[in-house]
Amino acid sequence: MKKLPSLKAREVVGALKKFGFTEDRQKGGHLVMVNNSTKRRTVIPVHGGKDIKKFLLKKIIEEDLGVSVEEFLKML
Repeated sequence: MKKLPSLKAREVVGALKKFGFTEDRQKGGHLVMVNNSTKRRTVIPVHGGKDIKKFLLKKIIEEDLGVSVEEFLKML
């Protein structure tokens, strides 16, 4: 398994859009994205240019998105 890089929220959002996710709504520093074809939903913390913690990024990729880390890294 490849090592996860440090990523900003906008980089993660860009990759999620390539997987078919769209922005549903945002409340404060949390952006909710949905994929209408797979009915998956995820929440991305958008906090002023800070990196997303690696454990949270891994959870978003594997559980919410349902792909491997390698597949996700190809979409960056």
